[in-house]
Amino acid sequence: MLWKWCLRLFVILLGLWLLLDFASRLGAEIFWFQEVGYLQVFLLRLVTKVSLVLFVTVVSAVYLWGNLWLAQKLKYPASLKIAQIKREEAGLSAELKNLLSPQYAKYDNSQITYTGVLPIKLRWLLPVVVIFSLLVGLMLAHYGQISFAYWQASANKASLPVISLFRLETIWALGRQITTQILYVALVGGVAIAILMYPRWLLTAIAGTFSILFGWIMHQNWGKVLQYFYPTSFNYSEPLFNQDISFYIFSLPVWELMELWLMGLCLFGFLAVSLTYLLSAESLSQGIFPGFSSQQQRHLYGVGGLLMLVVAWSYWLSRYELVYSQQGVSYGASYTDVTTQLPAYTLLCVLAVAIAFYLLGRTIFWRPKSTYRKFVGYGLSVYLLIAVASGVILPQVVQYLIVQPNELQREEPYIKRSIALTRQAFDLEAIDARTFNPQGTLTEADIKANDSTIRNIRLWDQRPLLDTNRQLQQIRPYYRFPGADIDRYTLASDAIEQPPTTNTTPTELIERRQVLIAARELDYGAVPQQAQTWVNRHLIYTHGYGFTLSPVNTVAPGGLPEYFVKDIAGTANGALTTSSAAIRDSIPIGLPRIYYGEITNTYVMTGTRVRELDYPSGSDNAYNIYDGSGGISIGSLWRRWLFAMYLKDWQMLFTRDFLPETKVLFRRNINQRIRAIAPFLKFDSDPYLVAADPRIGTGFPGVNNNLFWIVDAYTTSDRYPYSDPNNDGINYIRNSVKVVIDAYNGTVNFYIADSQDPIIQTWANIFPKMFKPLSAMPATIRNHIRYPVDFFQIQAERLMTYHMTDPQVFYNREDQWQIPNEIYGDKSRPVEAYYLITSLPTVPFEEFILLLPYTPRQRTNLIAWLAARSDGDNYGKLLLYIFPKERLVYGTEQIEARINQDPVISQQISLWNRQGSKATQGNLLVIPIQQSLLYVEPIYLEATQNSLPTLVRVVVAYENRIVMAQTLEQALKAIFQPEVTPEPAIVRPFEEGNSPSQ
Repeated sequence: MLWKWCLRLFVILLGLWLLLDFASRLGAEIFWFQEVGYLQVFLLRLVTKVSLVLFVTVVSAVYLWGNLWLAQKLKYPASLKIAQIKREEAGLSAELKNLLSPQYAKYDNSQITYTGVLPIKLRWLLPVVVIFSLLVGLMLAHYGQISFAYWQASANKASLPVISLFRLETIWALGRQITTQILYVALVGGVAIAILMYPRWLLTAIAGTFSILFGWIMHQNWGKVLQYFYPTSFNYSEPLFNQDISFYIFSLPVWELMELWLMGLCLFGFLAVSLTYLLSAESLSQGIFPGFSSQQQRHLYGVGGLLMLVVAWSYWLSRYELVYSQQGVSYGASYTDVTTQLPAYTLLCVLAVAIAFYLLGRTIFWRPKSTYRKFVGYGLSVYLLIAVASGVILPQVVQYLIVQPNELQREEPYIKRSIALTRQAFDLEAIDARTFNPQGTLTEADIKANDSTIRNIRLWDQRPLLDTNRQLQQIRPYYRFPGADIDRYTLASDAIEQPPTTNTTPTELIERRQVLIAARELDYGAVPQQAQTWVNRHLIYTHGYGFTLSPVNTVAPGGLPEYFVKDIAGTANGALTTSSAAIRDSIPIGLPRIYYGEITNTYVMTGTRVRELDYPSGSDNAYNIYDGSGGISIGSLWRRWLFAMYLKDWQMLFTRDFLPETKVLFRRNINQRIRAIAPFLKFDSDPYLVAADPRIGTGFPGVNNNLFWIVDAYTTSDRYPYSDPNNDGINYIRNSVKVVIDAYNGTVNFYIADSQDPIIQTWANIFPKMFKPLSAMPATIRNHIRYPVDFFQIQAERLMTYHMTDPQVFYNREDQWQIPNEIYGDKSRPVEAYYLITSLPTVPFEEFILLLPYTPRQRTNLIAWLAARSDGDNYGKLLLYIFPKERLVYGTEQIEARINQDPVISQQISLWNRQGSKATQGNLLVIPIQQSLLYVEPIYLEATQNSLPTLVRVVVAYENRIVMAQTLEQALKAIFQPEVTPEPAIVRPFEEGNSPSQ
């Protein structure tokens, strides 16, 4: 008796714990979303999720358990003897039966009526129940896989996986997959055997499991459901069904989701009811099933009719899904799909509706005996035959006999569709393509005229700069630079040490400089192990401090980077050390505390009795008390209990360091922060830091702060018709949102950068208070937005194929492009897109652009380069410059080959690559200047131990000359003033006779 009381007490305590845990999570999330100002977003998501999971789970459970309950009532009793059925069929009288079998009356069930349906013998019964049981196992495996994939995506904050619908082809694919994986064989086989042994309770348990799985899957797709009710027209129709694109983006995904649910619901319901009947009356042990009774037939007709309605709907949706077909030479519906699959799906849909109506009509207007009953089996057999023939055999015949002999002619209109809609989906139509013919006429005067471009040629790559920062600027072990980002800043002329000229005008007193900025964040994991106490972790080590700002093209003595902003000064003149007073005036530094960053993964409490470590100052430390607007007050006892439960940190309850004004700051990692607010957006992999004066009152309340993070966000889809998806399954993408996070206060603002995107318009309608227009972003921050590399790389990858707009050229793939390789360090890798400040051809001013070159497939000469503009009204404009095919333009691999094959240059590099040091070849930049191309590659020298890279040489190539010198200025003089080439420049002319051919 005692153990029963203990068990009850355990269950009560466990239930109470789960209830408190749920309440703490809900309360903490409400407080957090209220803090960041997006409580309406959270509540709408919560209500949608809860409504979906409750509705789908309850409906599924009622349908499945209701049908199983009815089947249990109508099934044959275990005591029913097959011999009695045989005696009835022999026409023996009831008296004779009682005489021959005195026990008959005991087992007789007068409620069961027999309709003359023939019994099913073991040789047919066993395969049927085994196949049905295996189908249940396959369904469990399939829906379990989907649920697990959703769980993984939810845990990793990744985008949801593509739904795999449960159809005939899915069953075949699952069967092939299972045969190659022992775990799945054991799962499916074990489920099938268990159903045969314990059908009643196991089918009931599986019904409950499916109900929960269906609810979980629908719960994870809350965003699609909300979008369904707030669609925005694309104002463009795809050519096959003449449906607006919004139908495929917003409506079709929800219909597919409903099909996934209803197919699983109705198919399992039919299988469960059938198995309940077939396994009744101990049919397997007796070796025969007596045949379905009248009531059983009526029940099966009902669930079968509902199943056929879902099958009909599935075929109807399959018609629209042809626009995602991968069977032809281009993505989307091909000739075979349109002429064969489309009519077949339509026919199968109509036949399935007819069968469903017949079955449901028989269910409603039931007659025990019907002359048409035998036609049900015939109809289903013919239907399956048509499905297999039209889905597998006929398309193969048409493809082989009709399409392949005249493939280009047959597929040409469908190739045009794929090209047009892929270019639309990836915004390639906006690219302005022009011809660029390098003249090779660049002179010293041209170099001087493009001084701003020359002064911004990047000689420092992110990797060597970060290595140097970690050696020279981390100050303490607990500081770390997680990354360095390219940006541009407007600096006073004194800051860049330009000698004044006699004709200087006020407009020449400032200059835009390309710089590398790196945040000095707190890495608590680097705190010595013995110092990793609760107080240090949550009360003292709370924030990073400052940043470094380096020009990309200048070198300090010793070959190290020059710093405009560095160190931690902590003086009256400023928190950080600046290279000049003009820099201090040009770069708004303020008090650069970083409470929210890329690696701030701990939660902290501020406003306590313990002072926070601010920054190291000589042999002592400076301390600070946080006065920002971030954080949630936990001064009251009940809030301390709430967050102690939520964070599972019970020391919060017992510490005496808290004050009434104490606040807790959690979810401080900016990537986690923005994904928690807007999980429906895809975020860029590279947040970057900006130092700017935001002009308080424009969306950034709280204490004045000058450090902000900018993150690009994308709206994506995998449902854009005819659009060829990339390797991540995305076939539509827009850079629709810019996210700005205050590094001190934690304030998050979402700005719509592409108001023409229908998907972001839909989200703005769903969450009307969430998004702001880009014009509302403070101008000082807006000056630092840039075209994102991730988006640019996706567009550039699609452009390699989809710059070909002629169907025949596309079919032959005769003008395929590729991204060239370069040598970085001692390894070959694809060229990455890079930022430049330069003037584009035919553009009379310098601007901040993102650039990537192309080469023909399996060739190394340049064929084109793509540029994205980032400044002012030109932001987001793409320009494609195509080189004449009849002329050789050196590619990066050819220039790298010239560098490494040159006997003098390669000898010098080999001398550096001796024991204890190595020479690293940096990014090779192709720089357009007027109507010419200049190639620049830095070379770094670093020790193999405790690497501190220094810039030792700069290689410049132009036309038929290649130069290696100590500085960029020396290299350019060697190129354009060979008569005054300074030592120790190495000038090597290209040998025209050995030039690689195009």
